[in-house]
Amino acid sequence: MADLLWTRPDWLEQATSWIRERASVIGEIEQPHVQWWSTVLRVPTGEGDLFFKAVSPVHRFEAELTARLAELQPDRVPELVDVDLERGWMLMRDGGTRLRELVETTEDLHHWQRLLPDYAQLQIDLAPHAGELLELGVPDERLSVLPEHFGELLDARPEGLRADDHRRLVEAVPRVEEMCLTLAKDGIPETIQHDDFHDGQVFVRDGRYLFFDWGDSCVSHPFHSLTVVLRAIAWKLDLQPGGTELQRLRDAYLEPFGRGPEIAELAYRTGTIARALAWHRMVAARELVDEEDATAAAYGLKLFLEAGPIGSWREPERVISG
Repeated sequence: MADLLWTRPDWLEQATSWIRERASVIGEIEQPHVQWWSTVLRVPTGEGDLFFKAVSPVHRFEAELTARLAELQPDRVPELVDVDLERGWMLMRDGGTRLRELVETTEDLHHWQRLLPDYAQLQIDLAPHAGELLELGVPDERLSVLPEHFGELLDARPEGLRADDHRRLVEAVPRVEEMCLTLAKDGIPETIQHDDFHDGQVFVRDGRYLFFDWGDSCVSHPFHSLTVVLRAIAWKLDLQPGGTELQRLRDAYLEPFGRGPEIAELAYRTGTIARALAWHRMVAARELVDEEDATAAAYGLKLFLEAGPIGSWREPERVISG
């Protein structure tokens, strides 16, 4: 990753100078996270560590979105010290303990049981601001445009998609349109949708759960968030897809919306497509990507075809047309 902007001495000098203008740094600034889409610097100060994050152009909206979330939902996101909207830079206070270190067995699922309704309430509270979030540059994956974006993704022929898979997905476009219409008629307002909601994106501080890293988010149906979160939990804890643990978590999330599992089951399917679109946005912005990233959109589309129970994450070895 030596060719990345974040590792260049001139960029690091600019970033650390910006940080030092805003914080009383007492030690060495470290760089614990370097990926093509973002980097994070740990900043030691007399009042505890601060964290600086910079994002790539495809995620540039994250800076302004994070700033607006800090205004609208200050108790549910890490405290923001400062932001540079033009460069996509954010300086935040320590969010606390990462959920990944707290959830290691099924006995720890009580954390998810508690935080999912809180995340749902954030989505409910932000629904009136959906138009404003779109103006900030948050991607638009609302139900009215999702089928069109799905068709465009198929036209792009994502890497890793077999010809038979592609044919079946093209045939499924009218069904996806019907699914989106059904969800829209149910009347749940569209809102912010994190779309990468797993245990690395949640922190616990002073008894509160704080939601972080909104670079993959979009404005869409809120229930699409269930796709990634249930997959991630099932993968980490080796849970049975569709099992009672995942059903319980799904129902905890749904409670603030006053909806049952039937409509959530439908949204879980369209959410699989939405997540594939998020990966495609990322990959399309890069000239060189590794195989895992390049085939991520195809992975999601194969799971859509498989139509397995909630939490299904294993890629089908072979999809047979029937």
